[in-house]
Amino acid sequence: MYYFIVNYMGGGGKARKTWNRVHHLLKEKQIEYKAYVTKYPGHAGELAAKISSLEEDDIRLIVVGGDGSINEVLNGIVDFEKIRFGVIPTGSGNDFARGLGITKDPDKALDNILSSVEGRTIDLGVVTTGSGIRRIFGISSGIGLDAIVCKKALTSKLKKAMNKLGMGSLTYILLTVATLFSMETYDVRVRMSADEGSLGDINYFDKLIFFAAMNTFAEGGGVPMNPKARPDDGRLSTCAVSGIPKWRTFFMLPVLVKAKHEGKKGFYLGEVSSVTFDADRPMVLHADGEYIDDTTHIDVDILKGVLNVMI
Repeated sequence: MYYFIVNYMGGGGKARKTWNRVHHLLKEKQIEYKAYVTKYPGHAGELAAKISSLEEDDIRLIVVGGDGSINEVLNGIVDFEKIRFGVIPTGSGNDFARGLGITKDPDKALDNILSSVEGRTIDLGVVTTGSGIRRIFGISSGIGLDAIVCKKALTSKLKKAMNKLGMGSLTYILLTVATLFSMETYDVRVRMSADEGSLGDINYFDKLIFFAAMNTFAEGGGVPMNPKARPDDGRLSTCAVSGIPKWRTFFMLPVLVKAKHEGKKGFYLGEVSSVTFDADRPMVLHADGEYIDDTTHIDVDILKGVLNVMI
């Protein structure tokens, strides 16, 4: 059975038009399905929990929405083994879809889901704070600048205006520039384990601007934080900026957007299986662009090959 979780507010409300198109195609193709429309924050996760708890061995769960809706659903799923997952992207960022090469064309996206045989098995990340908050992510989890920007974007009037103009992803760039010069920097201790089970090396970052653990290669509406990141390699790809003045970081933003930042002064990219992060004072944390907490400690791990995606 195909189960659709639909967020009409995705992409500034354009998701309703997308769903109307998908609904028409499903009827035309005579596909049996059930659809649920989210009504409040957290509802997508509640629906995912109920759907994934059904006494069925083959549950095909499709999100019609943006990265926030996808994250809610991933965190609501109680049994990944029964789930075959699909996405028809309607958000302003669509980084999950971008990372998996999922088209924004609803007709093609639906056709790919309906014709998928084996699909693609991918990893997910999971971040846990010192207070015990645990959150699964499909795209990334970050602390510092990118997290502050994500927190601001959730209530940004600028984002709503840019969505209406079809330029929602530009919101993140504009908010990044505005935030960079007003934010504090941090001194942090990070243990990064390259291999599962190893203690890993301890790294100290002074004047840290941000640290991101990537499952896919881009966040913030297509910013390629770590171009080498792949969602099915059993690893997380990191990107940190530290030890350089804010003005220099500002002039490096175009380099970052063009994925030319590897090896540049102040940029640190790597591949890890887990991360333990401690800051000198609370930093803003996000997972898939959703604000999680202000915290001084996080543990980040990889959940290998847990999600089958219909593509």
